[in-house]
Amino acid sequence: MFDALIRRAIRDWRQGGGMIWITHLALALLVVGAGLLIARFPLSWAFLLVVGSIAAVTVLLRPMWGVYLLAFAIPFGSVREIPLAGINLGVVDVLSAFVVAAWLAQMVAEREIRLFCPPLLIPLLLFVGVQLLSLLVTTSLILSLKEIVKWFEVIAIYLFIAHRGDARGARWLWIVLLLAGSASALLGIYQFLAGVGPPGFLLFGRFMRAYGTFRQPNPYAGYLGLSLPLAVGPLLVSWPQLLAGLRRRHWGHVLPLVLAAIALGLMGLALLMSWSRGGWLGAAVAFAAMLLLSGRRGAALGLSFVVLVALFLVLGGLGVLPPALLQRVATALPYASNIDLRTVEVNDDNWALIERMAHWQAGWRMFAAHPWLGVGMGNYAVIYPQYALPRWQDPLGHAHNYHLNIMAEAGLVGLGAYVILWLAAFGWVVGAVRHTAGVARGIPLAALGVLVHLNVHNAFDNLFVQGMTLQLALVFGLLYLASRGERATDATMSGV
Repeated sequence: MFDALIRRAIRDWRQGGGMIWITHLALALLVVGAGLLIARFPLSWAFLLVVGSIAAVTVLLRPMWGVYLLAFAIPFGSVREIPLAGINLGVVDVLSAFVVAAWLAQMVAEREIRLFCPPLLIPLLLFVGVQLLSLLVTTSLILSLKEIVKWFEVIAIYLFIAHRGDARGARWLWIVLLLAGSASALLGIYQFLAGVGPPGFLLFGRFMRAYGTFRQPNPYAGYLGLSLPLAVGPLLVSWPQLLAGLRRRHWGHVLPLVLAAIALGLMGLALLMSWSRGGWLGAAVAFAAMLLLSGRRGAALGLSFVVLVALFLVLGGLGVLPPALLQRVATALPYASNIDLRTVEVNDDNWALIERMAHWQAGWRMFAAHPWLGVGMGNYAVIYPQYALPRWQDPLGHAHNYHLNIMAEAGLVGLGAYVILWLAAFGWVVGAVRHTAGVARGIPLAALGVLVHLNVHNAFDNLFVQGMTLQLALVFGLLYLASRGERATDATMSGV
C-alpha cells in the first residue's frame, strides 16, 4: 500500500497534478506513521487496534454492519474493556457510538433528518426521563450516568434499525443473532465439558457450570434465554416448511431454518449446562407462552408442556429423575416464603439462595427508606452497606431482582415507568402475534419469548449487564422491521 501511494504521488508530481501528489504523499506518510505507532504496542493491542480501525471504517461506511457486529459484541465484548473515569468502556459502547455517529452523519449528508415515533419510543423516553430524576438524590453521579446511558443506547440503536433497516437487513440481523448465540453456546459447552472455570463453578467433581464471557453462569443463562426464542419462534410456525424443504432438498429455502434448529440445540444445551435455575424457569415459561400464542395447535402443545412439567415433579418424587437435577430445583422451594434469614443455618446447598434473599431484603429496606425517587440509578452497591443484613456485607452490584432493584434505585416513580414500558412492550408484541399468520408470526412469537424470559429471569437476577440492554434494542428493531408487513417477514424467515 505504501509503495502504491508513493508511486502515485511521483506520477502526479511529474504530470503536474497540482496538490494531488501532496495528498498521496501525506497518505503514504500517514500509513508509515500508523505502522510505526502500531509496532510500539504489545501484539494483542496492536491486533485490536488494526481490527478496530477496520471495523470503525466499515461501520462509518455501512452503519448497519455495525449493528451486526453489535450482536457479537454483546456476548464477547467484555473480553477487552478499557477503564475510563471509574467505569469500564467496552466494545458494545464504542460500537454503539460509531453506529449512531455514522447514522447522524449520513442523515446530514443526505439532508434527510426527520422525526418519527416507532412503537415503544414514548415509554422508553418516559423511563429514561424518570431515571434522570433520580440524579437529584444520587450518591455516585458516575454510576448513575453509566446506568442511564445504557437506555439512551437502547433508544438510539432501536431508532437506527427502525429508520435504516429493511426486509433484507431484518433477515441478516436475525441470522447474525442466531450465529452470535450459537458461538456463545459453543464456548459454554466447551467450558462445561473441559472443566474450564473457577473452583466455585465445579459440578459433580468433573464439570464446570457454563458461563461464557459473562464471568457468572446466571447472566450467561440470561443471554441465552434472550437468544433462544429467536430460534424457537420461527421454528414453531415453519416446521412444516422445514420438513418439506428437507424432503425435496430445497436447501436454499430452508437453510435459515436449519440454522435456527442447530442454534436451538446448541443454546438449549448450553443453558442446561449453566445450571441456572432462573435461566431454566425463564426459558420454560417463555416456551410455554410462545406455544400458547402460536395457534390452536400451539395451545394444545402448551398445555402438554404444563403436563410434562407436572410429570417432571412426579417422577422426581418417585426417584426416576437424576437426583442432582431434581435437587437443583427442589432446594429453592423451602425459601419461597418470607423467613428470617438471620436464623437460617447456611450450608453449601442453600448458600446461593440465602445470599440472594439477603439482597432482596436489603433492596426492600432501601425502597422503604426512599420510597419516591430511590437512592439513585446504579447506586445500589454504594448504599448497600447501610442496609445489609449481618453476614452479608458484599453488595454484589445489584439486588438479584431487577424489580426490587428499580424500586430501590428509582422509587415508586421509577417502578411505575418501568411497568408502563413492559406493559406497552407486551401489548405491541401480542398485537403483532395476533395480526400475523403463517410464517410471518415467527418473529413476533420470538419477541414474546424474549420479553417473557427477561421478566421472569429478572425476578431472580439483573440481566441488564454486559450490553444485554442492547440485545433488547436489536429484538425491538427486528420486530419493527418484521411488523411492517407479512411479506417482509416471510422473506426474513424463509430465506427466499
